[in-house]
Amino acid sequence: MAPIHSFILPTLRPSFLSLSLIFVLLSAFFCSGYASQVPVPVTVQQGGVSGTIVQDNFLGISFELYPFNTLWGESPQQMPTAMENYLSNLRARIHSPLRIRIGGNSMDSAVYVPTQTEMIIVTGDPAADPDDVPVDFGPMLFTVLDAMENVVGQMEFIVGLSMRSSSDTNAVEVARDTRKILGYRLDAMLLGNEPDLYATNGVHPGYTIPEYITDIGTMLQDLRNSPYGDLVPDTIVGGPTICCDWNLSDVLAAGLSTYPYKYYTVQHYAKSICSGPNASNQNITYFVSHMNVPTYTNWQKQGVQMASDAAIPVLVTEYNTVSCGGSNISDTFAATLWAIDAGLNFASSGMSGAYIHTREYGILYNLFDPPSPETSTEPNWRTGSPYYAALFLSETFIAGGSIVVDLNLDNSIYDPAATVAGYAIYDRAGMKAKRLVFFNYYRADDAGSESAARNFTLEGGLATTAGVRVLAAPSIYERTDISWAGQTVGLNGELDGTQTTNYYYNCAMGCNITVPGPGAALVLLDDVPEDSEFFIGSSTVAPLS
Repeated sequence: MAPIHSFILPTLRPSFLSLSLIFVLLSAFFCSGYASQVPVPVTVQQGGVSGTIVQDNFLGISFELYPFNTLWGESPQQMPTAMENYLSNLRARIHSPLRIRIGGNSMDSAVYVPTQTEMIIVTGDPAADPDDVPVDFGPMLFTVLDAMENVVGQMEFIVGLSMRSSSDTNAVEVARDTRKILGYRLDAMLLGNEPDLYATNGVHPGYTIPEYITDIGTMLQDLRNSPYGDLVPDTIVGGPTICCDWNLSDVLAAGLSTYPYKYYTVQHYAKSICSGPNASNQNITYFVSHMNVPTYTNWQKQGVQMASDAAIPVLVTEYNTVSCGGSNISDTFAATLWAIDAGLNFASSGMSGAYIHTREYGILYNLFDPPSPETSTEPNWRTGSPYYAALFLSETFIAGGSIVVDLNLDNSIYDPAATVAGYAIYDRAGMKAKRLVFFNYYRADDAGSESAARNFTLEGGLATTAGVRVLAAPSIYERTDISWAGQTVGLNGELDGTQTTNYYYNCAMGCNITVPGPGAALVLLDDVPEDSEFFIGSSTVAPLS
């Protein structure tokens, strides 16, 4: 059945007569070719589903340390209103604290100066290695984190501790001030960043996993016996935050599993441009084929299983399209769809959280950019296409816990020609599918044509009604004309336009959910306007300055 379009707020339930009339008119409309491609049958198992239970704050944002002051401001009095809105949009849509991680290579090479009043001082040439800019930072970093939470709402922070230096005095001081200033807001401290690249990057030539395990033992001992007392009396550390040259299973087997870790952490990008552009990292078709996503998300399958057996959550503390700053596809709508698909697949693959990464001004995969690094307190911010993925995912998971299952629609896990994909989001018991996500990876340049839409046919007995919100753009190449539930992000991080939900009635015997091409849809089963689980209203906390 075609959707009944309802605009929130307010939403009015149509009468049975008007529903019947609309059904007749829309049926004729669809028969004329609007959704002329073959419908996608959707079969959803009910009951007996198992998997990792993930929380509604599954998606977090990872920030590189080096440009942090240009994004969050130099002090609590200088926090950009745009960043307040960007973060509030996400926080308002979840019940759990919004997850924020501060780290990256620049955190691992940074020097903490407890007496420094400025948040960040660049101490090296950013042009020398833009992927690893050395900085000094002070306690203002943690003060601003605390202040932002007071504006936006509950957050929880993961902070990196450097392992590059032969002395871990620096890490001890960071741990002391982080715990003192953030208190309960501190979720974890990660020991080191990408130690598997220390040898490759010349940080520690010939560095091996056994050496790393020894260093971890020393670091933990020093944190326990610091001049400031025991800085890890609880289980609050995480790692190894590897990305490339080591396997999590090998690191765990070498001895990391004997240490009291809150999280095991890994980082992964789909492609790399560290050695320059090439046909692979500029291939947009890779990012609109669902078949590539499970291969990408399961690269540490054995280690994730070992972690699951030990009941220790695994977090992906950095992910995005193309490492070392992104390529020409990283700011397209294809990247938006891919980031959602990858996030859901991480959840279905045993991960307990995933943080989408953002960096300094001008990086192609960024979620947002200020007008310039020097004018972040002004409006006219640029919203990157991956931010829409964060908006979508912030409404996707269920408060209290979900289990996510890849439905393999149209054999999309195995068929490179498939242009659709789908997921079911179950309650934490795995007994009932409560939500669905559908992807329409329509690839043609004329993606706005009527034939681009796809119908996803729900089987009978799955739900009586369905509320649907749509993510859409004119084509997979689009960079700015993107909308979520009828809204676009404005110049100060606010959401512009009328928040729109499409309601499908009479689904008891089955119904068709129409997804534009290209686009994605979040489907809430048995949702109705007068008692909706969608976020409704405004999430703007700061007006234009």
